[in-house]
Amino acid sequence: MPPMPVRHDAILLVSFGGPEGIDDVLPFLANVVRGKDVPEERVRAVARNYAQFGGKSPLPEQCRALVAAISRELERHGPRLPVYWGNRNWHPFLADTLRRMAEDGVTRALALFTSAYGSYPGCRQYLEDVERARLEVGARAPQVDKLRAFYNHPGFVEPLVERVAEAFEQVPEARRADARLVFTAHSLPLAMAARSDYAAELRETAALVAGPLGRARHSLAYQSRSGPPGQPWLEPDILEHLTALAAEGARDVVVAPIGFLSDHMEVVYDLDVLARARARELGLEMVRAATVGTDPRFVAMVRELVLERVADGPRRSLGSRGLAPDVCPPGCCLVARSEA
Repeated sequence: MPPMPVRHDAILLVSFGGPEGIDDVLPFLANVVRGKDVPEERVRAVARNYAQFGGKSPLPEQCRALVAAISRELERHGPRLPVYWGNRNWHPFLADTLRRMAEDGVTRALALFTSAYGSYPGCRQYLEDVERARLEVGARAPQVDKLRAFYNHPGFVEPLVERVAEAFEQVPEARRADARLVFTAHSLPLAMAARSDYAAELRETAALVAGPLGRARHSLAYQSRSGPPGQPWLEPDILEHLTALAAEGARDVVVAPIGFLSDHMEVVYDLDVLARARARELGLEMVRAATVGTDPRFVAMVRELVLERVADGPRRSLGSRGLAPDVCPPGCCLVARSEA
């Protein structure tokens, strides 16, 4: 007899969290760096970055918009499951959300993590966060199963292709063919990256986006490094890469942050402020492509991922790497405590 299907009765969006006012910034950052050896001056510097935007991260509103869009998609096309949202570092905290889910009678949820790729901070750490929150809530806490990684799903890739194409339209036509395309994602310590497929998955997404645009000449750079200076991280850093492109004679560059689902702080500050300022110093014209946000194809993709699990729906992927597993293999993305 085949096994009985597992019944899921809710969707849970799991994200990083972000401050929503100037008074939130330092408490939020204290949560982010808790247990980590981060110098106080680094925390204060990041706080000043947030202050430039009134202390408000764009991420919470973007999560609310995504929850609303997924809810509408499921209401229209099914399955009609409620959608909840919980964060690692700020309100609504995961434990509070799981407690509310339990009060609403939810017993088992499917979780969408706001990262398309496999890595410790983008996957395993969220799994740890969920389990820690479940322990806090106690025996009535719902079970939570993660939806698979979607870096090569058409519903993620196709909106990115369109976003990058729109960015190239902003480059003067006479220079468009020679404009350089640079994809970016959050950097990781090399030791951490070596225990996951993060960099390989990013390269696959970059190739899948560049291919339909005829941009065989593209590159992948990293941003938002935050570790100690002596610790090796994934490179090249976007600022150094822009310098190298200018030295090669580039005049125009399109930067596409494929490592991020929405235009949150690490996009609007690290790219729109820092990288744009560096490009200006170098005499480069820089255009930044938008992220997928709540693109209808991306929202429909979330429904597809849900149907894979609740109704044995079709599973789609692009490229050569195939489908990511529903359940991460033992030891996947595992890091030493000192690296976390």
